[in-house]
Amino acid sequence: MKSANRRTAVVLDPHPIWLEAVQSILERIGVEVLGTTTDPEEVLDLISALHPDVLITSIEAEDHTMEGIACIRRACERQASLKAIVLSAFDDSEHIEAALSAGAMAYVLKTAHPDDFAAAIRQSFEHSVYLAGAPVATTATVEAEADTRGLTRRELEILRLVAEGHSNAQLAKMLWVTEQTVKFHLSNIYRKLDVSNRTEASRWAQVRGLLPANPSAVVA
Repeated sequence: MKSANRRTAVVLDPHPIWLEAVQSILERIGVEVLGTTTDPEEVLDLISALHPDVLITSIEAEDHTMEGIACIRRACERQASLKAIVLSAFDDSEHIEAALSAGAMAYVLKTAHPDDFAAAIRQSFEHSVYLAGAPVATTATVEAEADTRGLTRRELEILRLVAEGHSNAQLAKMLWVTEQTVKFHLSNIYRKLDVSNRTEASRWAQVRGLLPANPSAVVA
């Protein structure tokens, strides 16, 4: 039986040198690597057999056995509790948004500092940032809010924190992601809301009642 404190992962990357690097970081922060592979089909078999907590996956592929985004989607369908973290060389918004939409909970560039990557892994085992004092939003409520302009849950979360006055650096620390990831989300928010800056985005959130009653109380 798996210990409640045991944290496990499987790793997928087309390049063996990255498999070794990722395994080293995981072991450094106390995450046991149950298996590594360069084959997307094999990683799905590993997930079914070993039931890891986390999948660390690239979305680059050396062949066309399976497209990287599709692998994330199939992995999350195969194990609903799986936490998928992408480690990728692609820094364009299309790849990032596609990965998050497929079920990834974090997207880390391969140019990121190892500590940023380690932080993203740690965050996957923690509760999401929430706003103390805010009404408890049901899934239906959050989805209804997001339908207003197509905002995702994470984008709404960031929008609320931005409206409270937090900087990109603060957001990155609170959410355990890189500042580049925060900037990516903000660019999507501005585009979807048709606004130009943080002030306009904050005003949009305020007008629609998306801010907590006690905006200064933020708990991670």
